[in-house]
Amino acid sequence: MNTKRAYNSTLRESKAERTRNRVLDAARDLFEAEGFALATIEGIAKAANVSAPTVYLLFQSKRGIVRALLDRAFPPEEVEARADHQLLQDTPEAGLRSIAKLAREMYDAERKEMSFFRGAFMLSPELKELEAERETKRYHRQEEAIKAYGAKKWLAPHLTVDQARDIFWAFSGRDLYRLMVVERGWSSDAYQTWLGDLLIKSLLLAK
Repeated sequence: MNTKRAYNSTLRESKAERTRNRVLDAARDLFEAEGFALATIEGIAKAANVSAPTVYLLFQSKRGIVRALLDRAFPPEEVEARADHQLLQDTPEAGLRSIAKLAREMYDAERKEMSFFRGAFMLSPELKELEAERETKRYHRQEEAIKAYGAKKWLAPHLTVDQARDIFWAFSGRDLYRLMVVERGWSSDAYQTWLGDLLIKSLLLAK
């Protein structure tokens, strides 16, 4: 193995990661200061002290930058691993409280990374498409869990699996977090507890 070549490759990767994060930081600050619609790739490049072609190469568009900001806040692979973990819980109640905790941590992280992320932010056509893309993935990711709950007869008898899946998806989404925590000022702890209770009462067979 060529040690020098490997070392140079590591240095390049490290430099590229620093550049990527610098662009993301600059974009986040500019989105917050000017709004998504008014911020430009050229302005982001200038703030990050890189060329506009570099920004396009890294992210392709402002939409790509927002996707990367969301992924940096809470990596998709962590969401996948944590969501799958709910199936390993001893009881369905514990599984749903685990999902409430995951939702709280994910949206807390997004809010910290992207303080400009508000309901009005989604008025941009570009970002509506991004939101739809991410929500579709979340909906499909939850399918296995809800089907497992149905197979084990854990779901309330008046619910079909499809209805339960829709309720699960809607209640664990970003909108309820935004309304309760961002708009109404609930603590994240209060939101997590309330969401866990809501999911249990809405989805499970009463005991």
